[in-house]
Amino acid sequence: MIEVQPMFIEGQPFTAITVKLPKTNFMAITNEIGYIMCGALDVALLNEKLAARKIVAGRAVGVRTIDDLLEAPLESVTYEAESLGIHPGMSGKDALLLMIEKE
Repeated sequence: MIEVQPMFIEGQPFTAITVKLPKTNFMAITNEIGYIMCGALDVALLNEKLAARKIVAGRAVGVRTIDDLLEAPLESVTYEAESLGIHPGMSGKDALLLMIEKE
């Protein structure tokens, strides 16, 4: 099953996406600038093979819900995310709010 829900963080609009798969969930929260995602995100691929796309993204591991994704510390981020001040260890929520500031 796929769930797509609008959500607001401190009044700012985002879209939360959950794909329920056997034995796991795939989750992402996105806006016009970038996204955070569960452990399925391959940050190295985005940084190396897709660098020209300048993707703003962060990866959190061990999350099971959208709320977990918001609260968990990011394990890794893309180079483009770093250029916006987003860094590993930052909560998903704080990373998303920094994306809003850079719009």
